[in-house]
Amino acid sequence: MKKIIAAVVIVLLIGLYIFYRMSGTTVAPAATTDTTTSGDMGNMDMGTSSAGNTPPSTTTSTSAYKDGSYTGSVADAFYGKLQVKITVSGGLITNVTYPQYPNAPGHTTEVNNVALPVLTQEAIKIQGANVDIVSGATQTSEAFQQSLASALAQAKA
Repeated sequence: MKKIIAAVVIVLLIGLYIFYRMSGTTVAPAATTDTTTSGDMGNMDMGTSSAGNTPPSTTTSTSAYKDGSYTGSVADAFYGKLQVKITVSGGLITNVTYPQYPNAPGHTTEVNNVALPVLTQEAIKIQGANVDIVSGATQTSEAFQQSLASALAQAKA
């Protein structure tokens, strides 16, 4: 029964990914990782915003955040710890990386390989931490929001 549920969740996540791809929403490319001899996956880099998605303009000021790199607090994603590091350039979030994220072999990695690029793209798109929860990755999504909010608090102009 657990295998059937896991298979259904995977199919739903793949369907969500395909939906985003077909709806014209650009999802960041698959995660790139640093490899080490210990087998550690290193920092997960989800890339930058694509040319087709321009961040929303700010009407109250010319920039929302101070330029630089900011590391959020470590948040509990139930299946492991998640931490984001953002890069701000021109007052806008331009990149999100993951110094820590749940990457246990198996289902957790499969879920995060789908969810983290979606969360990254959404954060860059909306320029904030109030991103939509990714179905099937609720704990990861909530931990992402928490860590990202922490990083953004440091970047406030």
